[in-house]
Amino acid sequence: MAKASPERVKTPSSEPLTPDLSAFIESAVPSVWALETLLLLRADPDRAWPVDRLVAELRANPTLVTDCLGVLERAGLVHGEEGSFRYAPASSVMRTLCDELEAAYRERPVAVVNTITRRRSDPLKGFADSFRFGGWTS
Repeated sequence: MAKASPERVKTPSSEPLTPDLSAFIESAVPSVWALETLLLLRADPDRAWPVDRLVAELRANPTLVTDCLGVLERAGLVHGEEGSFRYAPASSVMRTLCDELEAAYRERPVAVVNTITRRRSDPLKGFADSFRFGGWTS
């Protein structure tokens, strides 16, 4: 049995996330479910997804998906209208951060998930950071 040479095996990068990307994740993406919801909407930004289609595509329950959409909408990442949602970052900075987030999740999924799941030392930091990126709406 032939062994793959180390240079041929593609392994996830161990490069850390940028401070801005980490802060963005901490302020706008509270769970892996929210991340998966955001990335699904981002994959087809012109499509308005009814909640029931998102539930089916994500294989999740309606309450979970609705909660994720509410968080993402308040963060200024998606827009909801008449029961459907689409990817709609509130600023070019947020669009760029979403692009970086998608790339980081593809290349360094453990780093992204660890950033989402680690406890924040300051509970108000996420709220304050959301203003920094221009996305929070009440």
